[in-house]
Amino acid sequence: MATIAFQFKDLVEKIYDMPLEDKLELKSLLEHNISEARRNEIATNHKKAQEEHKSGRLKFSSKVNELKKML
Repeated sequence: MATIAFQFKDLVEKIYDMPLEDKLELKSLLEHNISEARRNEIATNHKKAQEEHKSGRLKFSSKVNELKKML
């Protein structure tokens, strides 16, 4: 873990030393990467919910007490 933290620290320092244009490009790349990862996570959760619904394991309710029991 210490090696990873040290490498991360080095990476951050190198980013701080980069020219502004490179930082902006890196920011754009990271934003797109994060968006794609989030979309994949949402798609996976959606598929899981569909499977649970088809198998009858997905429950719905508008009653607060029932929702609390489901947790």
